[in-house]
Amino acid sequence: METTTRKKKEKTVPGLVDLVFSWSLKDVLNRDLYKNKVKEIPETFLSTDHYMKTFITPLVEETHADLLSNMFTVSRAPALEVLDVKISKDFKPPKGLYYNILLKRATEGENNESKTESKYEPEVGDLIALTDVKPKRIEDLNRPKRSYLIAIVQGMKDDGSDRVPILSSQPISFKKPDRAKGEQGDKLFIVYLSNLTTNIRIWKALNSDKENANLKIIKTVLTSDANIGEVDCSLCPFRETKTNAISNTRAIIRTFGLDNAQQKAVISCVATRECGHRNTVKLIWGPPGTGKTRTVASLLYVLLKMKCRTLTCAPTNIAVLGVTKKLMQHVQDGQEYDTYGLGDIVLFGNGERMKIDDHEDLFDVFLSNRVDALASCLSPNNGWKVGIQSMICLLEDPEEQYRKYLEKQKDKEHDTDDNQNTDDEEEEEKGKITSEKDGNINDRGVDKNRKSKLLKKFVLETLKENKKNDKQSSQRRNNSRAAGEANKVKNEGEASNKETSVWTFEEFVIKRFKWIQNQLIFCLTSLYTHLPTSFISLEVAKEMIRVLEMLQTLGTLFAAVETSKGLRDISHRTVTRSKARCFANLYATKTECLKVLKFLSESISLPNFIDDYQIRSFCLKGACLIFCTASSSSKLHTEGMTPLEMVVIDEAAQLKECESTIPLQLPGLRHAILIGDEKQLPAMVQSKICEKAEFGRSLFERLVILGHKKHLLNVQYRMHPKISLFPNREFYQKKIMDGPNVKSAEYEKRFLEGDIFGSYSFINVSSGNEEIDDKHSTRNMAEAFVVAEIVANLHKESVSSKQKVRVGCISPYKAQVFAIQQILDKKYSTDVKSDFSVNVRSVDGFQGGEED
Repeated sequence: METTTRKKKEKTVPGLVDLVFSWSLKDVLNRDLYKNKVKEIPETFLSTDHYMKTFITPLVEETHADLLSNMFTVSRAPALEVLDVKISKDFKPPKGLYYNILLKRATEGENNESKTESKYEPEVGDLIALTDVKPKRIEDLNRPKRSYLIAIVQGMKDDGSDRVPILSSQPISFKKPDRAKGEQGDKLFIVYLSNLTTNIRIWKALNSDKENANLKIIKTVLTSDANIGEVDCSLCPFRETKTNAISNTRAIIRTFGLDNAQQKAVISCVATRECGHRNTVKLIWGPPGTGKTRTVASLLYVLLKMKCRTLTCAPTNIAVLGVTKKLMQHVQDGQEYDTYGLGDIVLFGNGERMKIDDHEDLFDVFLSNRVDALASCLSPNNGWKVGIQSMICLLEDPEEQYRKYLEKQKDKEHDTDDNQNTDDEEEEEKGKITSEKDGNINDRGVDKNRKSKLLKKFVLETLKENKKNDKQSSQRRNNSRAAGEANKVKNEGEASNKETSVWTFEEFVIKRFKWIQNQLIFCLTSLYTHLPTSFISLEVAKEMIRVLEMLQTLGTLFAAVETSKGLRDISHRTVTRSKARCFANLYATKTECLKVLKFLSESISLPNFIDDYQIRSFCLKGACLIFCTASSSSKLHTEGMTPLEMVVIDEAAQLKECESTIPLQLPGLRHAILIGDEKQLPAMVQSKICEKAEFGRSLFERLVILGHKKHLLNVQYRMHPKISLFPNREFYQKKIMDGPNVKSAEYEKRFLEGDIFGSYSFINVSSGNEEIDDKHSTRNMAEAFVVAEIVANLHKESVSSKQKVRVGCISPYKAQVFAIQQILDKKYSTDVKSDFSVNVRSVDGFQGGEED
C-alpha cells in the first residue's frame, strides 16, 4: 500500500498511462511527435525540481519510440482471443474503465499460427491493443468496426482462472455468442505491444511528492563537487569508532583474497557508512575483469556483519543474480549454525525472468520461496505450533494419543460418505510419501555438509508438495465441503485404509512420530532459515537445530525398541531393571527433547499474518541486505517500510540516470555506492531524439564528467595481456595492470591450429553483404556462416582433445545474433557447465560476462 500523500499526488499529476492512452494511431506513427519538445539533459542542475522535470519529456519520447518500434512487428506480436469481457467492480468512467477479460488458451496439439502465441501470459504493465482480427499489418489496429483501442494489464490472472484485469483507453463493446439464438457474437483479440512497468515506475519517481520524498542523495549530485565523501567529516567526533570499523573490516575481508585496490574500495565505503552528518555518493571504477563483483560482494558481507540495512540493485536481473551469488558464497563459507541468518538476506523479482529455478544456491533467499515456506509454517492447521504440540502430546502420553486414534477408527467404520473416504485415502497416501522422505536425513552416518544439503532438498520438496496439495485442496473445496474434513485427517497424521487393519500401538507410535518429525523438520528449518535474526535469536535457533538432532536420535531409538516389542512396556513403565537400563538413553533423550520443545513453544512468538502480502512485507522490513533490479526497488516505497542506510548500485554505468531516481529516493537513505565503468556500453535508448539529448547517460558517467573522484580497481584477472593491451592503452590510460594469473604461461590458450588463431584474430569476410531487417537491425549472412564454421571446428577440437571449452559469439546487432543462432540451430549446449557451450548474444547482453 502506498502512502496517502503519494496517492493524492497521483491524482493531481497526469500519469504516463494517461498520455499513452491519449495518443491516436497517427500520433504513435509520428516519429517527430516530441522532436521539438525534448531538450538536452544538462550536466548540472539548479534544483531538485529542475532535475526531475528535465527527464520527464525524454521519458515520454522514449516510451513513444518503443511503442512505434513494436508497431512495425505487430504481425509477429503475441495475440490471444478474448472469450468474454466483464465490467470490473472498480469501473468508474470516464477514466476508470476497468474490465476483466476472459482469454482463450491454446489447447495441447492445437495448431497455432504463432509459436509465441501459446506461450504468451499477460503481465502487469503490458500495453495491449484490442482488435477484431489478428493484425497482419499496422492498419489492422484501426478498422472501421473497431477503431484504435489500447489497454494496460493491471494484474495477473487468479489461479484456476483465465480472467485478466485491464484498464482500457476507451469503453469496450463486446457481444458474446448466443448459441441458443444462433448468434455468433463479436470476435476480439488482445495483441501485445509493449510493457510500460519500468517507465511507469520512473515516471512516479520523477513526479514524487517533493515535500515528503527523501531527496538527500539527489541534492548532493545536482552540481560538481569532486570531494563529496572523500574528505573526513569535521563534525564526526567518534574517530575511534571509525577506526574500529576499519579494523573490523580488515579482519573480515582478510581471507577473501582481495588485492590492494579492492581492499581500499571496501574500507573507504565502510568508513563512509560511519558518518551520520553527510550524504555521500562514492564511485568505484571497475574496468572489465578487475574483480568488481568480488569487491561488491566483500563490501556487502561486511555491511551484513555490521547490520547495515542496504539495498543492492542493478539494471538487469543477470547483474543482480551475479552479485547475489557471489555474496552467498561468502555467507555460506562463514555459516556456523546451518542456514541460520539467511533471513537477513532477501532477493526479489520475477522468478521466471530471473530463471530462479536454475539457481538452486539462491532458493533460500528468494522472496517468493520464503513467503511460501513461512506461510506453510504459520498455518493454523499444520504449522509449527501444531507440530510442536502434537509431538509433546505423543511423547508425554502415547497411550492417550493411541486411544484417540482408535476412537476415530471406530467413527470411520460408520462413515458412509464415499467422497470423504476417497479424500481420506488420498491424504493418507500423501502422509506415507512424506514419511518415507526422511530416510537419508535421519541417517546418522551422513556428514554435516551432506546432511545440510539433504535437509534443504527435503524442505524444497515439501514446499513444492505443499503447493501442489494446497491447489488440489482448493479445487476440492470448490466441489465439496467434505474436503475440509479431509484436511483434519492429514493434520493428525492418521487416515483410514481399506486394505490394512487398524495399527497396533507400536505401529501407531512409530508412524505418528515420523509424520510429526517431518512436519517439524520442515517448519523449524524454515523458521531459522527465513526469519530475520532480529526476530529469532541465536539461542532459539540453536535449540531448534538441537531438537531436530534429538528427534533424529529418538527416531532411531524408537525403531530399536519396536523390534524388541518394548514400546508398550516403556509407556506403562513396567519394564524390568535390566530392560530399563537398556532404555535409559531413550528416557533421557525424550525428557530433554520435551524440555526443548516446551521452551520453543513459549519462546517463539510470530505475528498473525492475514495473507502472503503481509508475510512478504515482514520479510522485506526485517532483512539487512535486499537485492533487486533498480526498477523493482519501487516496491520498497511503501508505508511502514524500515528505512535503509545505504544503496549499492552495480553496473551503474548501464543505468539511465532517470531510472536511478527510483532507489535513490528510498526512505532513510544516507549513502550511495555506484560501481561501474563509463567506458563500457551505456544503457540502450530506442529513440534517436533521446540519444542525442543524453537520455541514456548514467549518473555514474555524469559525475565522472564533472570530475567526481572514483576508486579505480587497477588489476585485471580476465584477459590475456595481448588482448588487454589495446583497451588498456586506448581507454584506460595504461592504468590497468595484468594479474599474475593472466601472465602465466598456461593462461595462453590455443584451440585451433594455424598462425591466424592466436589470442586474437581479425578475419576479413569480403564476400558478404549487409542486410537490414524489418526492425532496422543489420545482419551479414556470410559472416554468420564463417562464425558457425569456426564454432564447428572448435567443437571438433574440444571433443578430440577432451578439453572443456566455453565459446561466446558477440555482435552489436540483434539481427546478426538471431542469424547466428539460426545457423547453429541448437547444435551446442548453452550451459556453461557442459564440456562445450556456445552463447550468442548482443554486446550489452554479454557485458560483464566471460568465456574462453
